[in-house]
Amino acid sequence: MRGSKIFQNRREAGRVLAQQLQNHRGRDDVVVLALPRGGVPVGYEVAAALSAPLDVFVVRKLAPPDQPEYAVGAIASGGVVVTNDDAIRALHVTSEDLEAVAEREQKELRRREEAYRDGRRPPEIAGKTVIVVDDGLATGATMTAALRAIDKLGPARVVVAVPAAPEDTCEELRHRVDEVVCATTPQPFTAVGQSYWDFEQTTDDEVRQLLSAPTVARRAADEPGDAAAAVRRGAVPAPAGIVGDDELFDLVGDARLVLIGEASHGTHEFYAARAHMTRRLIEEKGFQAVAVEGDWPDAYRINRYVRTASEDRTPVEALDAFRRFPQWMWRNTVVEEFVEWLRTTNADRSPQVGFYGLDLYSMLRSVNEVISYLDARDPAAADRARERYRCFDHFRDEQRYGYAVAFGAGQSCEDEVVQQLVELQRLDLDMVKRDGMVEDDERFYANQNARLVKAAEEYYRAMFAGHIASWNRRDRHMLETVQALLEHLDAHSEMPARCVIWAHNSHLGDARATELSAGGELNLGQLLREHYPGQCCSIGFTTYTGTVTASQAWGREPTRMRVTPALSTSVEALFHRTGLGDFMIRSHGDGAGLPASPLLERAIGVIYSPRTERQSHYFLARVADQFDAVIYVDHTSALRPLPALAAVGAPAETYPSGV
Repeated sequence: MRGSKIFQNRREAGRVLAQQLQNHRGRDDVVVLALPRGGVPVGYEVAAALSAPLDVFVVRKLAPPDQPEYAVGAIASGGVVVTNDDAIRALHVTSEDLEAVAEREQKELRRREEAYRDGRRPPEIAGKTVIVVDDGLATGATMTAALRAIDKLGPARVVVAVPAAPEDTCEELRHRVDEVVCATTPQPFTAVGQSYWDFEQTTDDEVRQLLSAPTVARRAADEPGDAAAAVRRGAVPAPAGIVGDDELFDLVGDARLVLIGEASHGTHEFYAARAHMTRRLIEEKGFQAVAVEGDWPDAYRINRYVRTASEDRTPVEALDAFRRFPQWMWRNTVVEEFVEWLRTTNADRSPQVGFYGLDLYSMLRSVNEVISYLDARDPAAADRARERYRCFDHFRDEQRYGYAVAFGAGQSCEDEVVQQLVELQRLDLDMVKRDGMVEDDERFYANQNARLVKAAEEYYRAMFAGHIASWNRRDRHMLETVQALLEHLDAHSEMPARCVIWAHNSHLGDARATELSAGGELNLGQLLREHYPGQCCSIGFTTYTGTVTASQAWGREPTRMRVTPALSTSVEALFHRTGLGDFMIRSHGDGAGLPASPLLERAIGVIYSPRTERQSHYFLARVADQFDAVIYVDHTSALRPLPALAAVGAPAETYPSGV
């Protein structure tokens, strides 16, 4: 991993931006204007890809001499002057002061234009489509000044195009120009440079060189067709997403943790291929655990069933634990078949393979599990737990607790859950001294429920403070669960335990390779790579089109929905252009071929919104840094849910779209 920046430099950012401006390619009425200096490398790549002329549009801020941080106007290329009369009045700027500032800035503007253009005349703008490019926006003040000046030159259409900007700045600009293209909109947005690996200052010499270079069609090495050729060279067949044993075992190697993702929570091929790979890793490589993006107590009921330690008679009965929306994530025919296979397999193996949940939405159910565990072993301790956890009694579900605490309408239970966790751990030490390791699995289960209550309490408090804080707490809890699980399994094994993890791509693909990282988001895949370096193998899934089981809104019944063909600038569209059908492609080694440059990547969770697909389901990612391999299924089909059960309270939707 090279870090958390999505763009290597401004030139690469320009190439990514150009992919989203292809509707302007080859038109003779298009002019690209770059704001110097940082916007020129970006603008050059855009102009070259569109075969359009490139020029600079110099803008100089007009600020009072004693208040240089405030702009009361701007002077721009072509002799255009714009002023903000409200700001002039508010700051008591006299006409003499404004004239003096304008004269000074006009001289600097002419100096820059002469230095950059080297005697060339500026292009004609009147009646043209003008694409205004910068390397990024923060407040958008400079861009707004440039647009006001450009308007006076009579363009037919104006397009603003930037690699990185806050979403609200992009939205404001959409009200004043014909089109806005913001390649990435990190949330929260801190600075333009956070989206770049190399953000060194652009020099005047570099500006001059780029402006003098012809903006012809892009080099052949950068053409999408060649990216498809690279994929073809590295791809290996994976019909319906299933790779051969030799390819699978070579990819996994000695990895202790195998992370197998999915690009939606409702695609049959993703689930079926993942289950097939997991079976082979259990049978041939001795993997001892499957950990899934599901609630801990629900998954532990499956764990008891596959170890023949429960009263459930069928896998469907065991899967009845999953009653929260979205039930179909785990209550489906593929998981039903896998759970029954696991139970049958465990009858002939030692140690047996377990099935565990990583998620934390089960706070109130986990409270009950802790109390039930203590009731059977130490009634006095159970009473103390009831008293501490009574703090939650005023709230019907976890979301109401989080809302009340966040907005001052209720008391935080933070101290109580920490006290209970500490006491439970102390009691367990006493039980081990008294009874030895008897019931060690149930002891681990109860302790993990207590840990979950602590993490979930923090999560629900953070939920209403902002998405990033709650998302990060959720994925840190997943890491803590994996760590606790491996420690527990290692205590009963001569060799380090190996585990397969099932979750959405958005949790398992390294967040540092996506635009989400620039806003402060991390995920389980990143954390596992950091804590277990060289011991993780991550595999993503994706598709071009087909059908998916998803809901149109949170809490509604799932339906079979058509997956819109992927956007033309996405990694899915690149894979589709290869014409290979279903295949696996690796990011390193002999079969390497995953694209190294940023491309859009699709993520469908439990909610699918085709009408807002670009905003709701795509983000920029360096797929080669995100995964060790990606399995592509060209046309996928919807997952078959089991019959729905009476639901309990549901957690809030998580980004992107309920993953």
